[in-house]
Amino acid sequence: MSEVLEVIKKPEIVVSDVDHWRLSNLATAARDRFPDVAEELQAEMVRASIAEAGAMPADVVTMGSVVEFRKDAGEHRRIELVFPGEADIAKSKISILTPIGAALIGLSVGQSIGLRARDGRSQELTVLKVEQPDS
Repeated sequence: MSEVLEVIKKPEIVVSDVDHWRLSNLATAARDRFPDVAEELQAEMVRASIAEAGAMPADVVTMGSVVEFRKDAGEHRRIELVFPGEADIAKSKISILTPIGAALIGLSVGQSIGLRARDGRSQELTVLKVEQPDS
């Protein structure tokens, strides 16, 4: 009997040194309350390339970015990626401590990533547009 192991290659991501430090600490602190998403966020920080905050490309999703993305082959969404205390679904402010938030961080326009939603369904997100916060 042979088993087929599905291997999903994740795209390369880049995270600012400031976001990397804050998000790594957040993932560690959230491990008890949100173990699955904290583990996923920590895994993203481990695999990310790190750049100085001032040298981040404008088309990369960072904390505070407004991101337009497509779910699977259809639904388009526009959200702002925020820290947990700022999350407000009614205002399209999505926490980094959600499967979508953890998946989007570090992606650039045109990149796609697969994720497993909280309901267990597999989804693919494709970044269409990124707007950076005002400095």
